[in-house]
Amino acid sequence: MYAEGAAEGRVFNVGGQDWDDVVAAASRSGSEERLVINMGPQHPSTHGVLRLVLTLDGETVVEARPVIGYLHTGIEKNMEFRTWTQGTTFVTRMDYLSPIFNETAYCMAVEKLLGITDRVPERAQVIRVLMMELNRISSHMVALATYGMELGATTIMIFGFREREMVLDLFEYITGLRMNMAYVRPGGVAQDLPVGAVDKIGEFLKVMPGRIKDLRKMLDSNPVYTRRTKDVAYLDLTGCMALGVTGPMLRAAGLPWDLRKSQPYSGYEKYEFDVPTTNTCDVYGRYLVRMAECEESLKIIQQCLDRLSGPELKGEPVMIQDKKIGWPSQLALGADGLGNSPDHIAHIMGTSMEALIHHFKLVTEGFRVPAGQAYAGVESPRGEIGAHVVSDGGTRPYRVHFRDPSFTNLQAVPATTEGGMVADVISAIASIDPVMGGVDR
Repeated sequence: MYAEGAAEGRVFNVGGQDWDDVVAAASRSGSEERLVINMGPQHPSTHGVLRLVLTLDGETVVEARPVIGYLHTGIEKNMEFRTWTQGTTFVTRMDYLSPIFNETAYCMAVEKLLGITDRVPERAQVIRVLMMELNRISSHMVALATYGMELGATTIMIFGFREREMVLDLFEYITGLRMNMAYVRPGGVAQDLPVGAVDKIGEFLKVMPGRIKDLRKMLDSNPVYTRRTKDVAYLDLTGCMALGVTGPMLRAAGLPWDLRKSQPYSGYEKYEFDVPTTNTCDVYGRYLVRMAECEESLKIIQQCLDRLSGPELKGEPVMIQDKKIGWPSQLALGADGLGNSPDHIAHIMGTSMEALIHHFKLVTEGFRVPAGQAYAGVESPRGEIGAHVVSDGGTRPYRVHFRDPSFTNLQAVPATTEGGMVADVISAIASIDPVMGGVDR
């Protein structure tokens, strides 16, 4: 709604059931030829529920206003009523295309407060890196698939989701779930890789490079694709820095800023990989960066497998050995494939009454975290996702707030779409690759 004198310049308040006010505000712009339309809130290119209020002059976008909040879940507030470990089951559901990154950022912040960052087992750190890079590929495949779908290339959509399925199958084999796994826990990971996981990931590494090449053959020089993506949604380095944009959008503007290199975590300094960049500042450049990142992720995954199979880490624990913090990670299935095996249950319940009481309190009440606050950030497929965690010394978070890259990068919508064609709005948003679950947490 247009507000006279409320602040310097024009102020808009775009919410539900305000359509007449929005149109009236746009009519004050002085041109009767302008048309105000809704794009969304159910448009497929938004990867969630996003509303765009567009003011058009013919086919040209004069003004673009993104409206968020349609997918609000209250995850951050809900975490204040759960234990520190239970928090992972919430954060994994924010950006649902990159759950491992949500979990890792949160757990790293909790570990900082606990003062156990250096005590997290090396094998757990390698598994975290392995899972994050697999997740990066699956997320970029969705971005690629939706690129194609939104521009009319349904073959690309089918191929992108086919490749993603391979990663989700690996996730299911390793964690038991395809998405929202809550696999990363404070102090390590929920459980070690199951028997055969290394071989299955090795088979994936044999197939995936050829699949990426096939996708590149279809798109890199495709005249239809390049005309819809080159010089579209331009945002240079100055604009990215002013808006706080990170991830592939920033690297497509020429800056090789990647937290894995600039502020290494989880042992990323031990891996050999490059940070892909372009200087095109457009939709096509963001596509190239994401494809190159998939290829670099394959290199990191191979290095993870080599380390996990080596004598140094084989058989090592995957959870901190502090029994006051680490949940049981030596889990085993029963003969029927369900639940814990009788041997494992007997071990927990038959050791001593004190051990059983401690196990019960650790799971139901949770561990205490010293009072203070900490921030931890990781490089997700969309940019820097950071967790700011505050503790009052109790068994539950006092406050948790996330710096989600989709939320930050959506600020670029007006800068990348205003002055362009209405048809290019789809390409612009697809290149941002926002996931509204992370925006509306």
